Amino acid sequence: MTSTRPTETLKPLLQQALPEVKGKTFTSLIVDFPPNARAMPHRHGQAFGYAYVLEGTVRSRLEGKSARTYHQGGNWVEEPGAHHVLTENTSPTRRARLLVVFVSDTGDKLKVDDPKP
Repeated sequence: MTSTRPTETLKPLLQQALPEVKGKTFTSLIVDFPPNARAMPHRHGQAFGYAYVLEGTVRSRLEGKSARTYHQGGNWVEEPGAHHVLTENTSPTRRARLLVVFVSDTGDKLKVDDPKP
């Protein structure tokens, strides 16, 4: 039998059109990773993203870059079109949580998982 790792859950906080930037939307959300959770490889379309670790430790890797580990208070940005090939909670016993903020084209999906092989 193959065991699967838990995955993350997304809790939207705020979504607001940017009044001075026609066609752009600001979105913030909490991403909650249970112990040992890993997100599917994914993209955020043409959104610009910012992540801040609220709790725990998260390992992240964008395609073409080295994996980095971020602890509580750590943060990073993702450029539009980035391929997020790894996002995981490194702890087998404690959860990790991120505050994530996107500026995107209004109406775009903010997370598109890669097709399953």
